[in-house]
Amino acid sequence: MVGFVLGLVGGGGSILAVPLLVYVVGVPSPHIAIGTSAIAVALSAATNLAGHARARTVKWPCAITFAIAGMIGAAGGAQLGKMVDGERLLALFGALMIVIGIMMLKPRKTAGNPDVKLTRESVPRLLPMLIGFGLVIGAMSGFFGIGGGFLIVPGLIGATAMPLIMQSARRSFPSPLSA
Repeated sequence: MVGFVLGLVGGGGSILAVPLLVYVVGVPSPHIAIGTSAIAVALSAATNLAGHARARTVKWPCAITFAIAGMIGAAGGAQLGKMVDGERLLALFGALMIVIGIMMLKPRKTAGNPDVKLTRESVPRLLPMLIGFGLVIGAMSGFFGIGGGFLIVPGLIGATAMPLIMQSARRSFPSPLSA
């Protein structure tokens, strides 16, 4: 179920997996559930990435910059998360889910810029945004043991103004079903 949702909407793996592991499966510690869900979500996300890479819908320079900053932030956030009681961590996690959910209800002003690129011309504007958002989102991801579409996708959209869904660069190939 978690993998299906992750593939369908590009996120939501950990926000589903952690509560399911704790409240349905019965994993006794939220910290163990967070660590356990991380590997399952990472493998599902890698599979999802492969499909997007084949369709050429990944903005690689933006993604790599954001990911490197996110990994640095995640390392610090994970250390802080281990210091917080598991029940308190789940309560904060729930509060964050509510805040992000409310923010997602707010309509975007534009559909986004599908042509956004990290180039020499855009570096002064985009690089600080990608690094700043990446560090903060990474720290939150490490702290809560989540990320995916729940934090990373809104963070990338905020940093770059790219659209939620990139249209495939391989539009010229007709579907075998349309023949």
